[in-house]
Amino acid sequence: MIFVNRENELEAIKKRLESDSLELIIVYGRRRIGKTSLVLKAIEGSPYVYYLAVEGKNNLLKFKQTAEKAFPELKHIKEDWESLFYALRDKVIVIDEFPYLIEEDSSIPSVFQRIVDETLKGTKTKIILIGSSISMMSDLLSYKSPLYGRRTSSIELKELKFKDLSKFNFDIVEGIRVFGFAGGVPYYLTKVKTPFLKWINEELKKVDSFIKDEMDFLLRYEFREISTYKEILLAIAMGKNTLGEMRDFVRVGGEISSYIKKLERIGLVKREVPVLEKKISKRGRYIIADNFTNFWFRFIYPNLSEIEEGNYEISEDEYNEYLGKVFEDIARQYLRDKYKLKNLGRYWYKDIEIDILDKGLNVAGECKWSDNVDGVRALYELKDKLERLNLNVKRFVLFAKSFSRTESGAEYIDLKKLSEWYKEGLQVID
Repeated sequence: MIFVNRENELEAIKKRLESDSLELIIVYGRRRIGKTSLVLKAIEGSPYVYYLAVEGKNNLLKFKQTAEKAFPELKHIKEDWESLFYALRDKVIVIDEFPYLIEEDSSIPSVFQRIVDETLKGTKTKIILIGSSISMMSDLLSYKSPLYGRRTSSIELKELKFKDLSKFNFDIVEGIRVFGFAGGVPYYLTKVKTPFLKWINEELKKVDSFIKDEMDFLLRYEFREISTYKEILLAIAMGKNTLGEMRDFVRVGGEISSYIKKLERIGLVKREVPVLEKKISKRGRYIIADNFTNFWFRFIYPNLSEIEEGNYEISEDEYNEYLGKVFEDIARQYLRDKYKLKNLGRYWYKDIEIDILDKGLNVAGECKWSDNVDGVRALYELKDKLERLNLNVKRFVLFAKSFSRTESGAEYIDLKKLSEWYKEGLQVID
């Protein structure tokens, strides 16, 4: 197993493990993001108990049975959390999918508060709690939680950046195609084979493909009833980006905004406003925040019947159209990295849309996921949009697979130049 661009998180956990104090470390993030692999890498060489909590009952009994395998002397310890943790003092205790413990017993946060405050006070024990339910782990960190103020470290594990995909041996074109499907989720990246379109269409014909029900699993970590959330995500994937458009599409009883807020909270949806405007702008629109979710609701969910019958394939033209927005995101990552520009986004006003604009008007750009783009014409069209908006921008950057014509006064980034950046210095831990 290799870890790409996780050196900061790994080092942070290792430092906590080396301390002379009691540590309560919280590691959370979406399903498949690599939380367990990260923690298991960090605790290598330490005396530890790793327990994967289960949905249902008897987690305490199962934890004790797991701990006994690592430390047989626990066989005669009383079956309660305080006694077991005291017997494991000065060791590393990892509980994965901790929210399942809370689902089984709502008093668990209070129990663990007593363990931290009383049972293990003055020891060198390291407790690591891992969770895939963003909402429940966020509640665990909130001021209302009994464990509030007890954690000594918390890490929300995020997706990898596009540039990190080069370490998975994807060239620039396949990397872009794969990024449109997997985003920066390590599990999906390790599953993909190239050429991507051939792989995905073969994968969709398999009766046991993980892709078909992956979103259902992800949503059930957060919600008991998922059908309305799926319809909202489908609406957004279809370009219905305002509350009114979504409400008309989903036809949900009552107000739809409460559903949206929950989807925002767990990071599946975000509200985007034109980059030059304030967050409260009335022209804001909702978009799906990650590529896998967007891919799933664009290609999988609307076509499940055909997929089950083995009659569905994603065409190259269809996928290239989808990759247009993905390419825009990659272009913005390029500019943030190369020019240290933080406030980049899209801008739109009436019938004018600009793919890339810096809040300080340092850069404006357009992206075209096409070959042989007329760069001179594209630059003229970009300048015309800016003139109509009365915006004076310092630098112009155009992105495309390749250009048929260019001229001075702009920077032209084709796949060759993008590839040079893509392959630059990844930090990898073997």
